[in-house]
Amino acid sequence: MRGIGQAAEFYALLAGILGLLIGSFLNVVVYRLPKMMERQWAEECAELAGKTLEPIKVFNLLGPRSRCSACGHVLHWYENIPVFSYLFLRGKCSACGIAYGVRYPVVEAVTGGLFFFCVWRWGWSPIALAWCGFSAALLVLALIDWDTTLLPDDITLPLLWAGLIVAALQWNPGVNLYTALWGTVGGYLSLWGVYWAFKLVTGKEGMGYGDFKLFGALGAWFGWTALVPMILMASVIGALIGIAMKFSSGLREGGYVPFGPFLAAAGFTALFFGPQSILQFIGL
Repeated sequence: MRGIGQAAEFYALLAGILGLLIGSFLNVVVYRLPKMMERQWAEECAELAGKTLEPIKVFNLLGPRSRCSACGHVLHWYENIPVFSYLFLRGKCSACGIAYGVRYPVVEAVTGGLFFFCVWRWGWSPIALAWCGFSAALLVLALIDWDTTLLPDDITLPLLWAGLIVAALQWNPGVNLYTALWGTVGGYLSLWGVYWAFKLVTGKEGMGYGDFKLFGALGAWFGWTALVPMILMASVIGALIGIAMKFSSGLREGGYVPFGPFLAAAGFTALFFGPQSILQFIGL
């Protein structure tokens, strides 16, 4: 039994190290994907107008290499080791001394922790790897939405389909294809209905279509029975943070707070503690 426990800890530690590396890449995705989307939209608008945009250098998730945004210094490999390079450099560029954002090592560490948890809980198995992917995608979506109020289809839709596929393969205990399918339908349509009701009453848009897709994806991973606990928790957290930001004058122009990060928070809570624990957490 001790050997089995040591093996499990070793695989979890290995997954945590992999998560650190993946977290470094997630920082790239969070920064570059919205800019890639904006460029694509600009190209489409220019094409409709019969114009051509000036060509730009290669800019995607793989290139160019990471560099300091202040001075353009290209990071050497030893300056790009997750968490450790940040600590070694004391959070500053080695060329110009400008401080890097603390988010970079935090995202790397959080991703490592999520991967460690998934493999520690489910062992080195397909479902553990699936939940690692789920965690990485949900973290990226939360950060992108917080920064830009965008929830890219390039991530929400694969996350949704992955949840259905995992259920169909019976990798996800307690969630079969039936509950996953209706979780997807219920998650999407519930927020779609709220969106249109709010718009008909106020004439304003209270949320975006990306929120519908993200909630549908959560329904695919946790099943339809988890929808009510997750939406309740997301709403409570969102309301509390929104009120706090209003009193601290932290709201953005227009007075809105993106809903995606709170849906993600509910998803992570369901991952760690189970959907029903959310009801107990909020006193229901």
